[in-house]
This record gives sequence, C-alpha cells and structure tokens, in this order.
Amino acid sequence: MKDVMGLIYTGENDIHLGELTSQRAVAALPIAGRYRVIDFQLSSMVHSGIKNVGVITQKNYSSLMDHIGSGREWDLHGKQGLVILPPFLTRENMGVYSGLLDALKSNSNFLRLSRQEYIVLTNSHTVYNIDFTDALRAHVERGADLTILYARVSKVNSGTEGENDTYLSVDENGTVTGMEIGSAVPTREFASLKVYITKRELLRQIVEQNAANGMHNFDRDILQRSINEGTLKICGYEYKGLACQIDSIQSYFNFNMSLLSGDVRRQLFPAERPVYTKVRDDLPARYVEDSLCSNSLIANGCVIEGTVINSVLFRGVKVAKGAVIKNSIVMQDAHIQEGAEIDHCILDKQSVIRRNGRLIAPAAYPIVIAKNVVI
Repeated sequence: MKDVMGLIYTGENDIHLGELTSQRAVAALPIAGRYRVIDFQLSSMVHSGIKNVGVITQKNYSSLMDHIGSGREWDLHGKQGLVILPPFLTRENMGVYSGLLDALKSNSNFLRLSRQEYIVLTNSHTVYNIDFTDALRAHVERGADLTILYARVSKVNSGTEGENDTYLSVDENGTVTGMEIGSAVPTREFASLKVYITKRELLRQIVEQNAANGMHNFDRDILQRSINEGTLKICGYEYKGLACQIDSIQSYFNFNMSLLSGDVRRQLFPAERPVYTKVRDDLPARYVEDSLCSNSLIANGCVIEGTVINSVLFRGVKVAKGAVIKNSIVMQDAHIQEGAEIDHCILDKQSVIRRNGRLIAPAAYPIVIAKNVVI
C-alpha cells in the first residue's frame, strides 16, 4: 500500500471518561497493561504498508506526543513518516475543533502536500487490529467514492450510546443505503468504526466545499446527506474481528477486563500483526514468596507481595504484603500499601492507596482514582 497515507483524528468527545481524560487525550489512554489506544491505529496502518501518517491533536496532547515521539517504535521515523499536527489555535476554538470536518479543514495543507492517491482516515477511540489492504481493494473494485469500515452492532463493545455513534444499513452489493447518528436504540444492524477510505484529493475537495458552506459534522453533514441525496457512492466494508469503542468509564473497564480471556487476547494480538508501543526498560515482574496472583495481566516492573485476582496491572505497580487487588485496573507506578484492599477500581498513574485503605465498588460503577492522588 505504497500509494496510501493515514490520518488519525484524536479529537473525540471524552465527557464520559471523566478523570481518565482530564490530563490526556483518549488516544493516549493506557490499556491492556502496557499499550495506549493509539498504538492500535498506528500498528494497523504500519502492518498495512502505510508509511505516511498524520496525527491531528487537540487539547491535552502532551502525553500523546510523549508517547509516540518520533514514531520510531512503529518504524515511522523516516523522511516521510509520522507527522504531528498540533491544534490550529484561534481566539474562537482555543485548540479545540468543533468536529472532524473542522479539523480536516484546519489541516488541509497536510492533505494538499501529501502525494499518496488514497487516504485511510480514522478516529482514535476505537480499538481494533485491522489489515486495511482488503478494504482498499474492495473500495477500488466497487468504484466507491468513500468506503466506511463497520462491524455488526453485537460485536462492537461500547459503554454508551453517544451522540456521535453512527449506525449503517448496507445492501448485498456493499453500498451504504442508510445512516442514523446518535440513536439510543439503533434500528440498523451495523456500527461504523469511524474508519474511512477515499482518494486524498477527493477528501480535500469535499472538506473545502462543505466547510465553505458552514458544515461541521463529517458524518451528519457530509456522509448522511450524500447517502440521502445520492451525491457520492458510499460503500461499506465489514470488519469481522474484535472492536471496542473506548467512550465511557464502563467501556474502558469492560474492555480491559475482557483481555483476561485468552481468546480475546488472541483476536486482538494475532502473531502476524503485533501491536507496537513505546518501549520502557523494566525488570520482569517480581513475585515475592507467599504472594498470590490469579487470572491477571501483570506488566514488567511490578512487585507483587500481596494478592492480585482478575486484574490488569501496568508497569511498575507495587502491591505490598497483605494488600488485595480484585477486579481492578491499576496503571503505571501506582502503589497499594500494606493491608489495603481495592475491588472494581481504576487507579490512574502514580496513585497511592495507603495502608489498610479500602475501596469497594459494584461492577457497574467502578471507582476511578485520578493521577497522582493519595487515598
């Protein structure tokens, strides 16, 4: 796929993620013990042969930039590799785009100066591991103006029915015949993954024309209108693998807990398409005598002296003697002191649960402890 570029938009609404995104973009959200959400979009593009990738950033993007750096871990640090597109600041937007269309308009020079014929445009809050090659082939064979990747609603794990969730109807020829947006009770059987394939120059023309007419929402103002009026040939391509939208505390919690299943991990991390991430040199996890671990993901650098059950621990977590962690997600360098107990909790980076502290919550409403907080 030498004639294809990639563009990742990191500006989704994150109001349902609370403290988890108060200091970081959704794209930089830690998942699966050692990864960030954007690792999956970047790795999918690299395995598809895409070498020119732009990342459109918004507010709170310092953590994201620190993570992806020069793109070396994804082999995108060459002459034409990873390009960070910082927010276009004006008095009106203050570094926050009003939607994907606004973001594309503000970064139209990147589209204009790129040389690839096709573009894969994605969001950054959906986790998947896709080879885009077959989708591009289908796009070309059907003569589509734009192709939307989708999955069956039953296969897309999402915690909320957001105002921007998009559902599709697709006929037997692969043509998208209907679209509904923001429905709490969707009547269509397919969910858009917010991954689009089209010609780069066509996308630039569409963006310029619609932005000039005061449009803001890419799905509603361009795609839905084009489907209804027949002005563009929009096709769909079904992705049959694992996909999860990280759009709420509950979806974030459920997704990480689902990774305790070996079958889920094999779907998301196939041997032929490894997921790359920023390297951190750490010693292997250390399990002290009399410690207990069961059905958990434990990253490098952890020191386990207590009990860990059905949990995901990121790098450098310390679990002191007598401490108990159940059904929880504990991020990088957190410390659970002696005698403390947590159950159904999400602890952000470098948080501390003091000696004999107890945080117990129901599965439907996990407790979230913000970064650097001591309880």
